[in-house]
Amino acid sequence: MRSLRVFLVVARSAAPRGQPRFRTRSVRGRNVRAGWYVYTDMPTTFRPCAPDQSLLFPPSPRDWLPEGHLAFFIADTVAALNLKPFYAAYEGDGRRNSPFDPQMMVTVLLYAYATGTFSSRRIARKLEEDVAYRVLAAGNFPAHRTIADFRQQHVAAFQAVFVQVVQIAREAGVIHLGALAVDGSKVKANANKHKAMSYGRMRQEEQRLRDEIAALTAQAEASDAAEDAVHGPDVRGDELPAELQRREERLAKIAAAKARLEARQVDDDRQKGRTPDDGRKSRRRPFARDFGVPPDDAQDNFTDPESRIMKTSSGFDQCYNGQLAVDEASQIIVATGLTTCAADNAELLPLLDQTRVSLDAQPNEVLADAGYRGEATFHTLETRDITAYISLGREGKPDTTPNPAHEATRRMAARLASEGGRARYRRRKAIVEPVIGWIKAVLGFRHFSLRGEVKARGEWNIVCLAVNLKRLHRIRMA
Repeated sequence: MRSLRVFLVVARSAAPRGQPRFRTRSVRGRNVRAGWYVYTDMPTTFRPCAPDQSLLFPPSPRDWLPEGHLAFFIADTVAALNLKPFYAAYEGDGRRNSPFDPQMMVTVLLYAYATGTFSSRRIARKLEEDVAYRVLAAGNFPAHRTIADFRQQHVAAFQAVFVQVVQIAREAGVIHLGALAVDGSKVKANANKHKAMSYGRMRQEEQRLRDEIAALTAQAEASDAAEDAVHGPDVRGDELPAELQRREERLAKIAAAKARLEARQVDDDRQKGRTPDDGRKSRRRPFARDFGVPPDDAQDNFTDPESRIMKTSSGFDQCYNGQLAVDEASQIIVATGLTTCAADNAELLPLLDQTRVSLDAQPNEVLADAGYRGEATFHTLETRDITAYISLGREGKPDTTPNPAHEATRRMAARLASEGGRARYRRRKAIVEPVIGWIKAVLGFRHFSLRGEVKARGEWNIVCLAVNLKRLHRIRMA
């Protein structure tokens, strides 16, 4: 429907003294002064837009983003940190191509992780297309390979940056360290579970490949003998057949995987008190296998050998087990960990040790689920004067009766049986589980980009550091 505007044009005429100069009449229910009424279409005026217009003065890049933007907060925070470990790799006589400034690279990487961009190729694309990235990079456009190499080269340095940010939050009074909630989450490794093979299958495949290599070698020798009879022994033959080369490479990979499984089994057997000459003898019953021989279902992955098969909400997959310790008052991550073991019970005390080293203090309380229970853990927490609320059974299942000999476990059961103890333990879900949700659902970090336990641990620190920066920004803006 057309928009109609009413314009009132009034003829100013002389009027007798004391009489109103204008008469009024009703138009559409309104009292207006008499005159001529013109109905017409009013053209719409748009704001100017000239993409090809050159700017007379160069604009400040900081004007492209609103005040208080997350990019500014991360840039200002990184500028206040000690980044000497990042610059140490470039020390020397200066005879090299000019590298990108590490401070800029750290800022861009942290902003990328805080906004859910983890791929180096996507980060490189964002540097060309996204305003916030262009502001942070200040006209620099590192290639995706440069970004990936920088991240891998400095994975250990990001741990120190994580500690600095936690210390700054502590000094600012954001972290109270009254209570910590601890939890773990399985994160998919950069490996396909279908690229794994069990020890029993390795032995079968190894024997099959050896037989095929022997057959192909015999066939090649027979072919060489026939060619020698035709061309003479001094004429050069062809290269190694491709099918034989592929099988030898496959055999070498399987042999390396077997060696890794056997080395891990040797370590496990030694922890159990076994020796190479024990003859499978045990105090209770004989061992099922010789010393250092893995079970047939033990698996090793060819893509990321250090990752492990773990149970997740969507089934079994190649994963690492990421650990978190979160402050109750601020929901800031104060300590991180990563392990190749699916079980959590050995990870609680290392997280508390890391907290004590970083903040020179320990929490008053610790909240954790049943995965962290253990008599030795409970006893250690009591010696440190830390009140723990750790479940003794899985949720939805009845708690088991503590062993009468485990006194610390019995005291834990009595604490959780009280109304106050149950209320304190229920707080665990509201403290640490939302943080895991931020990592996996909000940021979308569900699998690692780097391979190997050391590099995966470094990337886990980057993710947790990015979450902390985003949380501190939200607290500051509140």
